[in-house]
Amino acid sequence: MLKSIAMALTLVFSGGAPAQETASLDWAACPGDKIGMECADLRVPVDWSKPEGRQITLKLGRLKATGRAEGSALVAYGGPGAPGIAYTEPIVDTWAGLRKRMHVVVWDTRGYGEQFRGRSTGLPCVWTRVPIPAAPRDDAEWGRLSDTNRGLAEACRHKDPELFANMSSADHARDMEAIRKALGDGGLNYYGASYAGFYGQAYARLFPGQVRTMVLDGTWNHSPADWGKEVEAMARSNERSLTRFFDWCATGGCRDVPRKWRSLVAGADREPVRAADGVAYTGRDLRSFAVSSARQGRAAWPGLAAAIRKAHGGDASAFLPARGARYPDQATGVTECTDWPRPTSRSALDAMTARLRKAAPNAGAANTMATAGLACVGWPVPVTNPPAPLPKTLPPLLGAGAWGESDAVTRAMSTVPGSVTITHDGPGHTLYTSNPCARTHIDRYLTDKTLPPTPAKC
Repeated sequence: MLKSIAMALTLVFSGGAPAQETASLDWAACPGDKIGMECADLRVPVDWSKPEGRQITLKLGRLKATGRAEGSALVAYGGPGAPGIAYTEPIVDTWAGLRKRMHVVVWDTRGYGEQFRGRSTGLPCVWTRVPIPAAPRDDAEWGRLSDTNRGLAEACRHKDPELFANMSSADHARDMEAIRKALGDGGLNYYGASYAGFYGQAYARLFPGQVRTMVLDGTWNHSPADWGKEVEAMARSNERSLTRFFDWCATGGCRDVPRKWRSLVAGADREPVRAADGVAYTGRDLRSFAVSSARQGRAAWPGLAAAIRKAHGGDASAFLPARGARYPDQATGVTECTDWPRPTSRSALDAMTARLRKAAPNAGAANTMATAGLACVGWPVPVTNPPAPLPKTLPPLLGAGAWGESDAVTRAMSTVPGSVTITHDGPGHTLYTSNPCARTHIDRYLTDKTLPPTPAKC
């Protein structure tokens, strides 16, 4: 899936002297290869705190440099995890520019290989997408939410408790360090898109002295000093997405839509609005659908206006995606629930929701970590990779992103002097695969450590 591919590319690179392979990696043609890729195995601990304990195999793939190789580039596809080898096939040409000077190396991230029919050790779970839970209205509903989440988690955890407990972005980052050492190339240059940017932020905290360059493309800020303020910033970003849409309506044929929107979600918060198939949508559900549509830009805005009018008339059918889930949903949070702070009580959740609705009257808490974190209430594994600011001693980083994402990336890099963000004033998710201007800047930075001038706009 190309959108999923664009969501999470992770890149490690080193420059300077020609790369020297170590005995740790024995490259050979990949089974069933169609793109000229070589494969190798790397054994790593399941639990990095027990380096002599049980091992799993990471499958690595390499596209050799087409010119004189100056180092290796490790590409991981987040989401939050995916088989890098399989996902590289449809986008092999994307790396043509970088391959003039780099080997491009990918890997099937721990736990997710089996899910996507990858080649490395996978967590044998039934990976599902589930509706984002409704906010509990009382302590009884809080307890039921906790029990439901624990039940979903235990169905996966009992098949491999040790691997289940070691699936955070920090665990992926430690795998990256093992790969860096096995490649024998020296410092790490990292391109992390979407959720794989969490890997990069974790790596930067764990191994700051090993970072040569790091790109965070279209990711979120997992490095704030105050998580509550970061969630509020996410809500304000969502509000700006709806404001763009409402401003467009003010100059077009949908001046009535902002008023109908406010009336619609206020009513749906009291009494959900039904679609033709009988599914009822709360105000939070409708906010989630609307924010997602508004972020897609002008092409989606006429349809969003029509959906709001139809729902205001009592039928929410037009809010449903053309295909896929009927509800705002998310994946089973095996990695996410070890990375994200979760609500600790119903009162804390209520306070955060009230804070977000004040900050973002039209978007509210929808599509923020406040709502996504509901799926982690009652999770049997604690948060093992909590957010924390990046070290100030890191070399300058390069961020990239379209609407909203560039702001989050800039916040993530705010403690690292000299960092620059490439911005795109338009919709989209990540820039490297879709924006030649951004790709040129990123390739130059990764190879030569040359940052674009500010402001960097593509």
